[in-house]
Order: sequence, then C-alpha cells, then structure tokens
Amino acid sequence: MTDPLLLTIDEGLARLTLNRPASLNAFDADLAHAWRDATAEAVGRDDVGAILIEGSGRAFCAGGDVIAMSTGMAGGHEITALAHVINAGILSLTTSAVPVVAAAHGTTAGGGLGILMCSDYAVVGASSKIGSRYANIGLTPDLSVSAQLARAVGERRALQLLLQDRMLSAHEAVAWGLVAEAIAAPGAEAGAGTEVGPDAEADAVRRRAEQIARSWLDGAAGAYGQAKRLVRSQPSRSFEEQLNVEADSIGAAFDTPDAQARIAGFAAASRTR
Repeated sequence: MTDPLLLTIDEGLARLTLNRPASLNAFDADLAHAWRDATAEAVGRDDVGAILIEGSGRAFCAGGDVIAMSTGMAGGHEITALAHVINAGILSLTTSAVPVVAAAHGTTAGGGLGILMCSDYAVVGASSKIGSRYANIGLTPDLSVSAQLARAVGERRALQLLLQDRMLSAHEAVAWGLVAEAIAAPGAEAGAGTEVGPDAEADAVRRRAEQIARSWLDGAAGAYGQAKRLVRSQPSRSFEEQLNVEADSIGAAFDTPDAQARIAGFAAASRTR
C-alpha cells in the first residue's frame, strides 16, 4: 500500500508530500491521520528549521475526498471527527516557531485552502487555480478556511470567494495576497515559443519553494521562526499584550549565540565603511 503522506528530512528541511495523486491529494481518513502525525513530528524535531508542503501528481490538494465521504462515512459526526484530526496538524504548523512554505502547483480547492494557508509563504504555478467550492456540494468551510482566509485577503474578498463558484487564477491569488509568487516553467515565458507541460511547471514551483526554505535555513532560522510565531499568535492578544510579547521576544533573541555573532559581524562591517 502506498503511503498517503511522505515525510523526508534533509539538512534541516522537513518535506511533507501529500501522496494521493489519483484523488488530487484529497483527504481521506488515512491521509488525515498521517498528516496529523507527520506535522507533529516535523515541528517537534530539533533538527528541523523549515518545512515545505507539496502535493504529488497534478494538483496540490482538492480538500476532502468527497467519494470517500459518500461511501465510507456513517454520518456528519464522522466528518466532524476527521476534521478534528486534520485540524490538529494545522495547529501544529501554525502555532510552531518553524517557518513553512507551500509549493501549491495545479489545483487547490475546498479544505486544500486551509492546508495552503498553513504555510507562511506560498508559491503556485502560473496556471494554478485556487477556490472554495464548498457550497457546490452543500458543505461549509472547514480546516481553518473561515478563520484564515479573511485574515489573508480581507473579509469582503473572503466572502466573494466563498459565496461564488469561482476559482482564482494564479495572478489573482498573488494580487489578493493569498499567495506570494506564481512561477512559470522555464521556457513558458511570453514569446518563448516552447510547449511546456504541467510537470515542468510543478517542478519549477517545488524548486522555488525549496529555495525559499533553504534561504531560511541559511539565514537566521531561529529569528525567522520567532517572527512567524509573533505574527501568527497576535490575534489572541491585545495591542498592549503584543507589545510586551515583542519586547520579551527580541530580548530573548538578543541573547542567542546566533544573534550575538550576527550583531558582532554587522557592527564590525559598519566600522569599516
């Protein structure tokens, strides 16, 4: 049996690969439990400084597996229980001090939006499509979509996406601030005159996402992670509380060996100018 999710760790980078390509990486029970366990392992390891989420095959994630829901679920209580399992993985990523990048090629839909928004930086393909589509099958947003989408793009745009049968283009997703970059495959630029397949674009998206992750690892990885933690956790605090947390955080960061070395290097370089 093929594993529904692959976890590999290489030189500080944990790669989470959704691995149900025939179902566009839609979540069934097996993938849900594998996701919960793999995310907990990735954020809990001392040798992981960055996380990359990707999908195998021709899509990033199509949300929940509707066929599995219709044939294998006894009722809404089982859907709710499964959502809680996936939510545990979402919480692991979003509350951790490990920066996360998504390589979201192809289609992202439904609960896949929630998986996309687990990332702190998202890269999509130039031909990617992103949408909600919950209402198409009479369901409501889950997997953090109602919580995170409005924070990412604003309430009005979130409602536009949730209340229409609409798929955003990659260009629109970047313009809305939902993703950071849209990457075309080499040779696919306007006027290049070269036929480029979806696999080439997917590979380009994955390469760019890994570049982002490696840049965190090559830089002040701890400071990047704490900056992510400050922003992600801010809604739970008042403005005054956030100022206090920021003050405590920068003081703690100052005392780390990494910051001491970088500050000394910056000061030395400044004196020579």
